[in-house]
Amino acid sequence: MDISTLAVYHCLAFAWYFFVNYSLAHLRTENRPSELFLYGGQWKYLTILNLLLQAVFYGVSFLADVLRLIKELRCVKCVISSRDLLFSVLAFPVSTFVSVSFWVLYTYNRELVYPKSLDGVIPQWLNHAMHTTILPFAFLEIFATPHRYPTKKKGLFLVGFAYFLYMSWVLWIYSVTGEWVYPLFGLFSPLGLAAFLAGSLAITVCFYSFGEFLNRMIWGQFYLLF
Repeated sequence: MDISTLAVYHCLAFAWYFFVNYSLAHLRTENRPSELFLYGGQWKYLTILNLLLQAVFYGVSFLADVLRLIKELRCVKCVISSRDLLFSVLAFPVSTFVSVSFWVLYTYNRELVYPKSLDGVIPQWLNHAMHTTILPFAFLEIFATPHRYPTKKKGLFLVGFAYFLYMSWVLWIYSVTGEWVYPLFGLFSPLGLAAFLAGSLAITVCFYSFGEFLNRMIWGQFYLLF
């Protein structure tokens, strides 16, 4: 895509995620399941955090496009570096993990990740906005523009660090409330839960590596020139 087309795409993507986040923040509260959205509110769910992450990413991407269009070269390199780091380490692997893991578990037993009681709170289109459309958006971004990935060591460290931060938040909520953010976790023994979390991290790392592989296959050693 040329820069102007890319700017329009990133602006529309940002507007979409802004709208989805706004819709979630203004859900009607009547008949809301009493066990949901208490300690930690919506911010204990990776799905919600990912939607905010996507809005930030596309906002930064749009800013980078605008700076390139107006030839603000002193700022654009820093903004593009931030955009690429956000996409490679967080936006792509987290979106892919959220979408794939959600629908696999939903198919197996939806009560483990998305209780039926939520159907009366979250409309069907919003459910797909949170868990389905995030995947094509992530892949379209790879095809739309090249991204400079960090070194393998740095990238894997940052992915692992982000995963550690979120799981620390989940474990803290459990220590305070005695309830798991995801009912699935309650089915495991301590050893089984540790194995499950390690497996989840390994899958996330695989998604990160897959994104890097696609970026390299599509764009080779080509990166934006200023």
